[in-house]
Amino acid sequence: MIKRVVDFFGDEEHARQRRRLYYLVLVLIVIADFVVSRQHAEYLWDRLPGWSAVYGFLSCVLLIFVSKFLGHQGGLMRREDYYD
Repeated sequence: MIKRVVDFFGDEEHARQRRRLYYLVLVLIVIADFVVSRQHAEYLWDRLPGWSAVYGFLSCVLLIFVSKFLGHQGGLMRREDYYD
Protein backbone atom coordinates (compact mmCIF):
# COMPACT_ATOMS: atom_id res chain seq x y z
CA MET A 1 0.00 0.00 0.00
CA ILE A 2 2.71 2.48 0.99
CA LYS A 3 4.76 1.55 -2.07
CA ARG A 4 1.82 2.45 -4.33
CA VAL A 5 1.44 5.85 -2.62
CA VAL A 6 5.18 6.57 -2.85
CA ASP A 7 5.23 5.51 -6.50
CA PHE A 8 2.21 7.72 -7.23
CA PHE A 9 3.84 10.83 -5.76
CA GLY A 10 7.38 10.04 -6.94
CA ASP A 11 7.18 8.71 -10.48
CA GLU A 12 6.94 10.97 -13.50
CA GLU A 13 4.56 8.56 -15.22
CA HIS A 14 1.86 9.59 -12.72
CA ALA A 15 2.44 13.33 -13.18
CA ARG A 16 -0.72 13.90 -15.21
CA GLN A 17 -2.87 12.02 -12.64
CA ARG A 18 -1.24 13.95 -9.78
CA ARG A 19 -1.91 17.26 -11.49
CA ARG A 20 -5.56 16.33 -12.06
CA LEU A 21 -5.86 15.29 -8.42
CA TYR A 22 -4.39 18.59 -7.24
CA TYR A 23 -6.75 20.60 -9.46
CA LEU A 24 -9.71 18.54 -8.26
CA VAL A 25 -8.81 19.18 -4.62
CA LEU A 26 -8.38 22.91 -5.34
CA VAL A 27 -11.81 23.09 -7.00
CA LEU A 28 -13.41 21.19 -4.11
CA ILE A 29 -11.86 23.60 -1.60
CA VAL A 30 -13.17 26.62 -3.49
CA ILE A 31 -16.64 25.04 -3.79
CA ALA A 32 -16.62 24.21 -0.07
CA ASP A 33 -15.75 27.83 0.63
CA PHE A 34 -18.99 28.91 -1.08
CA VAL A 35 -21.01 26.63 1.23
CA VAL A 36 -19.57 27.97 4.50
CA SER A 37 -21.78 30.39 6.44
CA ARG A 38 -20.26 33.84 6.77
CA GLN A 39 -22.65 35.51 9.21
CA HIS A 40 -20.07 36.15 11.90
CA ALA A 41 -17.19 37.31 9.72
CA GLU A 42 -15.19 40.07 11.33
CA TYR A 43 -13.77 41.71 8.21
CA LEU A 44 -15.19 42.44 4.76
CA TRP A 45 -12.77 40.10 2.94
CA ASP A 46 -13.77 37.23 5.23
CA ARG A 47 -17.23 37.36 3.65
CA LEU A 48 -15.91 36.88 0.11
CA PRO A 49 -16.34 33.33 -1.18
CA GLY A 50 -13.04 31.82 -2.22
CA TRP A 51 -11.00 34.31 -0.17
CA SER A 52 -9.40 31.62 2.00
CA ALA A 53 -8.23 29.63 -1.02
CA VAL A 54 -6.86 32.72 -2.78
CA TYR A 55 -5.17 33.97 0.38
CA GLY A 56 -3.60 30.57 1.06
CA PHE A 57 -2.35 30.22 -2.52
CA LEU A 58 -0.87 33.73 -2.65
CA SER A 59 0.75 33.27 0.76
CA CYS A 60 2.35 30.03 -0.41
CA VAL A 61 3.64 31.63 -3.61
CA LEU A 62 5.03 34.59 -1.66
CA LEU A 63 6.74 32.26 0.80
CA ILE A 64 8.40 30.37 -2.05
CA PHE A 65 9.66 33.56 -3.74
CA VAL A 66 10.97 35.04 -0.47
CA SER A 67 12.80 31.82 0.41
CA LYS A 68 14.29 31.59 -3.09
CA PHE A 69 15.42 35.21 -2.87
CA LEU A 70 17.01 34.67 0.56
CA GLY A 71 18.71 31.52 -0.67
CA HIS A 72 20.15 32.92 -3.87
CA GLN A 73 20.57 36.66 -3.27
CA GLY A 74 20.86 36.60 0.52
CA GLY A 75 23.78 34.18 0.47
CA LEU A 76 22.11 31.47 2.56
CA MET A 77 22.45 28.76 -0.08
CA ARG A 78 25.86 27.20 -0.71
CA ARG A 79 27.27 25.13 -3.56
CA GLU A 80 26.82 21.38 -3.41
CA ASP A 81 30.56 20.81 -2.91
CA TYR A 82 30.92 23.52 -0.27
CA TYR A 83 32.26 21.16 2.42
CA ASP A 84 34.45 19.05 0.11
